[in-house]
Amino acid sequence: MELRHLRYFTAVAGERSFTRAAEKLRIAQPPLSRQMRDLEEELGVALFERGSRPLRLTPAGRFFHEHALQILERADELRITTRRFGEAGRRQLIIGFVGSALYGGLPDVVRGFRAAHSRLEVGLIEMNTVEQIAALKEGRIDVGFGRLRFDDPAIRREVIVEESLLVALSPDHPLRERETLRFVDIAAEPLVLYPRSPRPSYADQILSFFRDRSMEAQVVQEVRELQTALGLVAAGVGISLVPQSVQHLRRHDVLYRPLAEDSITSPLIMSFRASDTSPEVREILEVIRAIYNTSRSIVSSPAN
Repeated sequence: MELRHLRYFTAVAGERSFTRAAEKLRIAQPPLSRQMRDLEEELGVALFERGSRPLRLTPAGRFFHEHALQILERADELRITTRRFGEAGRRQLIIGFVGSALYGGLPDVVRGFRAAHSRLEVGLIEMNTVEQIAALKEGRIDVGFGRLRFDDPAIRREVIVEESLLVALSPDHPLRERETLRFVDIAAEPLVLYPRSPRPSYADQILSFFRDRSMEAQVVQEVRELQTALGLVAAGVGISLVPQSVQHLRRHDVLYRPLAEDSITSPLIMSFRASDTSPEVREILEVIRAIYNTSRSIVSSPAN
């Protein structure tokens, strides 16, 4: 049994189809089916219920799938860690981040970390949370700052802060006179939603607030960038819901109003590999705690 057998098997189990798995793996279906038959013969058990549509795993197959995933994750961690040892002469920390994190404490975190580690190369790459998880597993970044909660045993996450959301309005919007808005006040307003893609994203957090209240969001336009959303708000196209830190981006043509409901928040989350015990990751956490002035501002959120 080789790692490629495990990768082929998990692809078939995940896609629940030999055809789709073969396309994903970029191999022909007959060799893939043959590899799976060879694996079953080696194990002495059937892993798939081949008469089912979509394809289902047998009880033995489910057991094997669970452990195959763990083995592949450990193999990926070993590959990443070994590569890091090979790069020991070139110390670096690569940070992935969502664009809205730049309006909060992330610039202070990076500046403080750079000041304490002048010989360490610090790089920043903008990417959404889903892309950050893949990049962490592949070793392309060391730390991610995103807004989506997720469960992945290979990744540890730390909630840095729960940001209240603000309603962004045009200067002549009828709701501009109110100091505080309730969610019901904005439910029927045309909504400018971002980011348009890829999903899931911050946009899905916003839509969930409507669904939780049995309301339907009146999405008038979906855009890729926060700045574009604010530009459309300024033009009177609609309103938008933005993290509180975005008000630091002072625009004369956009007003911000808080929501009365305390539960309408968006987290800023730091993510890193669960197996990463490097001093750089530990020290950037210390910088975050210093900036937010208390370790209680960071709540550990292990995967369940």
